[in-house]
Amino acid sequence: MGSLLYFPNNFFLYIYIFSFIMEALSFFIGIIGNMISVLMFLSPVKTFWRIVKNKSTEEFESLPYVCTLLNSSLWTYYGITKPDSYLVATVNGSGTVVEIVYVVLFLAFAPPRKKGETAIVAAILDIGFLAAAVLGTRFLLEGEMRIDVTGFMCSGLNIIMYGSPLAAMRSVVTMKSVEYMPFLLSFFLFLNGGVWTFYAFLVRDWFLGVPNAIGFVLGTAQLVLYAIYRDHKVSKQTAYLEDGREREPLLPHP
Repeated sequence: MGSLLYFPNNFFLYIYIFSFIMEALSFFIGIIGNMISVLMFLSPVKTFWRIVKNKSTEEFESLPYVCTLLNSSLWTYYGITKPDSYLVATVNGSGTVVEIVYVVLFLAFAPPRKKGETAIVAAILDIGFLAAAVLGTRFLLEGEMRIDVTGFMCSGLNIIMYGSPLAAMRSVVTMKSVEYMPFLLSFFLFLNGGVWTFYAFLVRDWFLGVPNAIGFVLGTAQLVLYAIYRDHKVSKQTAYLEDGREREPLLPHP
């Protein structure tokens, strides 16, 4: 009888210890993810210092920063909405502030046509879509349904955020140069995707896990391209001759 009582007591103790370890591990990985995410948000600082110094956005694209601003804003809302997701809310809240600065600087130094295109895209995504998403889920949905719908939107936008540098990757292959695909941004997208995928596995948050796993794969592809073309540099004129045309704008023109 004593041995029968001893086994369940130990069993529940092991379950408690295992749960404690998993909770501590998920918190530790979440902290690491926060630090990497902050570094990822700050990784374009060198690029924007170049933009400010030259008073020109040159051939840099604004779409990754516009998408990341929307993505960070929605993940902040998701972290606030879902219980015990404060690590998601705090890091993305910080990222939202940083991305606002980037978009404002891009608008300040972009040439007129690119400035107009960026302003239109930012107004549609970062103001219109974000407001509709927050107000719609806040007033039309409740409880788990609100969390699930917000999670689906965040997942989709996270994939767009990771996929937005695909335009830069195409240019890398065309121009055979990584000049306009910043290494640090690609590197931290790779790290960020890997760490947050592991964190999502630990806390069983598939809305967080699936897009970050895709981001990990895309980040790996960007680093492979960087390794292939890192020693190639071409002038703007040569790039246009090789490409046969100027790079495509963010919005189609009639």
